[in-house]
Amino acid sequence: MRRILLCLSFFIGHLSFSVAQSTEVLFETTAGNIRIALYDETPQTRDNFLKITKMGVYDSLLIHRVIKDFMIQSGDTNSKHAKPGQLLGTGDFDYTTEAEFRLPQIFHRRGVVAMARESDKVNPERRSSACQFYIVWGKVYDDKRLAKVQEKLDSATQGQVKLTPEMLEVYKTVGGTPHLDGQYTVFGEVVEGMDIVEKIQGVKTDKNDRPLEDIRILKATVTKDLPQPKPEKKAVTKKVVRKPVRKK
Repeated sequence: MRRILLCLSFFIGHLSFSVAQSTEVLFETTAGNIRIALYDETPQTRDNFLKITKMGVYDSLLIHRVIKDFMIQSGDTNSKHAKPGQLLGTGDFDYTTEAEFRLPQIFHRRGVVAMARESDKVNPERRSSACQFYIVWGKVYDDKRLAKVQEKLDSATQGQVKLTPEMLEVYKTVGGTPHLDGQYTVFGEVVEGMDIVEKIQGVKTDKNDRPLEDIRILKATVTKDLPQPKPEKKAVTKKVVRKPVRKK
């Protein structure tokens, strides 16, 4: 049985979140440029994302899955040479990364970047895909709908995920995908190009949510990397010539 990596099918200008961001990645796509900053609070996910970006993994891949008012998804390694209409979603590496949930500080507000993964049935630890990721667009919610979302979260997370007043306010004013909180690792956010994300999330797609016209990542570049440790200074050695000790 083929397992398709999913984030469940179902900018912030005036709000500030104190999340450290030491690194950035630029995606040059056929629809325009999108720049993302990666969170230091999710170091394993961040470091893996930087590693595979430097390897050129994302170059020429499609944005293979788009759902309006929800998200855009990329990173399927099979999409580079995919034929028109080909079902995508299974291309990945042979490893996963540990889940890094950082609620309530980091959550699924509009503009964040998160890793896709396999379903709870085969992945109860909710470990992340090595390379497939999505950018959240989502919707703006009212109190009634958020109450229903909380009920679903209680069921999905055994009551462990609670939407705080601050999170609720963001979902009511900015929007996002609150039903994914505590289940998918959010590891960064768009800092430039949300207009491109908005444009992409509204394109026409086929029955498998693949855009009818290919949207491709031309190149992904780490534009701001982790500081490299300074090389240790080598101890200065001096050769000592010892004179033989003569016995008297």
